[in-house]
Amino acid sequence: MKARPFLAVLLALVLAVFGLGLGGWWLVWQRSALRLQRLPLVAPRAARFVPRDAPFSLHLFSDGEQPLDYARAVAPPRRRRQAAEAVGRLRDGAFAAAGLDYGTELSSWLASPVGLALFEADAGSAGATRRGGWLLVLGSRDNGGARRFLQRFWQTRSLAGTDLQISTYRGLGLISGRGALLGRTPMPLATALVDDDLVLIASGRGVLEQALDVSQIDELNQAGQPGFQEGLRRLGTGAALVQAAPDALERWLGLPLPAPADQRPGGLLLALRPDGRSLRLSGLLELPSQTTLPEVGADGDLGRALRGALHRPSASLALVQDPAAIAAIPLLQPLLTRMAGAAGPLPSLVVGTDGGPLLAAASGDRWLLGTGADRPAVAAVEASLAADGLIAAPLEVEGHSLLVWTRLRAGAGRRDNRAEQLQAPLLGWRWQRGDQAWWGASLGQLESLDGPGPKGVARPQDPLEALGAPGAALQWALDGPLARDLLASWQPWQRLSALAGGPLSDPVAGLALALTGESGVLAVDARLDFGDS
Repeated sequence: MKARPFLAVLLALVLAVFGLGLGGWWLVWQRSALRLQRLPLVAPRAARFVPRDAPFSLHLFSDGEQPLDYARAVAPPRRRRQAAEAVGRLRDGAFAAAGLDYGTELSSWLASPVGLALFEADAGSAGATRRGGWLLVLGSRDNGGARRFLQRFWQTRSLAGTDLQISTYRGLGLISGRGALLGRTPMPLATALVDDDLVLIASGRGVLEQALDVSQIDELNQAGQPGFQEGLRRLGTGAALVQAAPDALERWLGLPLPAPADQRPGGLLLALRPDGRSLRLSGLLELPSQTTLPEVGADGDLGRALRGALHRPSASLALVQDPAAIAAIPLLQPLLTRMAGAAGPLPSLVVGTDGGPLLAAASGDRWLLGTGADRPAVAAVEASLAADGLIAAPLEVEGHSLLVWTRLRAGAGRRDNRAEQLQAPLLGWRWQRGDQAWWGASLGQLESLDGPGPKGVARPQDPLEALGAPGAALQWALDGPLARDLLASWQPWQRLSALAGGPLSDPVAGLALALTGESGVLAVDARLDFGDS
């Protein structure tokens, strides 16, 4: 009988230790920067102050230090300082663009949420209801931090000769004037403190009053929109959230859009989160009416077989379910052309007429396409190329029965005035192997399909596997050099590099993208990988 109290006490001690350990682990996890990988998406508090028709908005679910801590945690030991400095430069440059110094004004009190909204003024002036400018929403760790910031904020700018105007609007104190950091150009600014822990900074009094107006009516602000709430539910997790209206896709995100209004997409909602040394992006883009992307059907096994047939790495690798159908969608046609990575009559004809799936691999100016044996039909290809002046001929190369295409042309005249012989440069070839057909630009590419590579060289990892999107209509992966070239030409990346005060592309090791058609939307999944350099 005496053993029972002893066992009860022992069990209580074990449960207490377990509870303390679990509670300690939870506290450590809540404070850890690694939790940025699994943050559930909820409606940002700052979204209450963003008008529903704002062209562009960005919400961050972290303070100013967690991204730096995360970069240190996942970077290689010898690169931790450089990784944190790169993220820090980007953070400091972003706040400096709004006239704020992060180190002296924000670091001691800033907390989630952090929100930014950009506006464009309505055309005309008399009936204009939307003002151009920007709105910045900053959360505070405590009530005193936000209040002390506003006091120092305007005190510092008053030293630069700012005339302050203090007023009341919707029960809140508003301070406005032309403020600037010392040594910087003054700009119109207005501030308000909401609930003692949320600071609103706007590019003028009118923008700030508009933000306070829409915060009172759910139907007028971003957080109250059913589509916004549904998008958060579908995206699931994220450390940052971006929403762009149709007009902002081309102007601020640099996305090429078709000219006809009925072919242009709707709004875009993006969630970004870190994943190890990668940055994952998940998005939902409203598709134009009557636009449907092809799905993976019975030919899914052929797509996997085509990917498995490659035994050499490629700088660019794309898998398209139905190229002919996607080529007819103006919104995606430029992307398909770039993914195919080939120019010339033969690859253009194959991509434009293939019913899919199609595998496109490229390294430098050498392209390689894989299709089904009967798609497109070789007879139709021959006829189209013959009309373009190309000549088809059989050719045996190391046991491979090929069909090659050439174009006759006269050589340059010789110095002895005798004409050169006709030349017939190779423009492409086709090789059928079982239920697969392969099309290429160079005969040397046959080595990529002839079984294992050189002895001791491991089979290259499929870069599309990391996306985890087997049902995507389009999948595309780029190696480091091509990914850096693509990002360097992308307008938002150029702006981020300008904010950081230097290039951000050096550590980029790869980029992968998948597009999947869902009910009324285009689901976007992307992965940006960072390496050791």
